[in-house]
Amino acid sequence: MSSDGPGRQATATAGRVSERGAATRGAILEAAKEVFVERGFAEAGVTEVVARANASVGSLYHHFSGKADLYLTLFEEFQDRQTRRTRAAVQEARTGGETDPMRLFIAGARAYLEGCLEERELAALFLRGDGPPGFEVVMRDRLRQWTKRNAALLQDDEGPLAVVITGAMAAAATEITSSEDETVARRLVGEVLEIVGRIR
Repeated sequence: MSSDGPGRQATATAGRVSERGAATRGAILEAAKEVFVERGFAEAGVTEVVARANASVGSLYHHFSGKADLYLTLFEEFQDRQTRRTRAAVQEARTGGETDPMRLFIAGARAYLEGCLEERELAALFLRGDGPPGFEVVMRDRLRQWTKRNAALLQDDEGPLAVVITGAMAAAATEITSSEDETVARRLVGEVLEIVGRIR
C-alpha cells in the first residue's frame, strides 16, 4: 500500500506554496530596497516595486500593508542583522578571554560599523531621514534601546557614558554611509574606534 496519501500530498503542496510565497516576498523586498535607494521613500511607487519584482500588486498587499510597511520591514530586518553581527563579535571577544567592558564594546561597535559599510546603500537610506511619517519616532526608540544595551555592556549604571558613545557611533555611521570612498570610510571606522577606546 502506498504511503503517499492525501494528507502527505496536501503537506507537500502547502510546502511548495509556502516556498513560492517566501520567494515572492523576498523578491518584493529586494525590489523595494532598489527603488527606495534610487528614488527615496517619498518618490517610490508600489507599481514600480511590483514591476521590478515581477509580481502583482495583489501579491504585494498579501505580504505587506503598503509602501510604509515595506520600508519598515527592510529597516527591522537590517537592524536584526546588525544585532546579530554585534552580538557575535562581542561573544567571540569574550570567548577569546576579553573581559574589559570597553574592549567588548569596541568589538561590537566595529561589527556594527562594518555592517553599515557592507550594506551601505541600505544604511544610508535609513539615516538620511527620507522615511514614512513617524519613522523618526522609530529611529529615536531604536537609539534608546541601543543606548540601554551599551550601558549594560559598559556596566554604566547611570548611562552618561553610553549616551555619549552611542551618539558617537550613530554620527560615525552617518558619515561612513555617506562617504563615496570606501577606503576613507574604513579609515574613519578605525580612527573613531581608536578615539572611543581611549575613553574610561
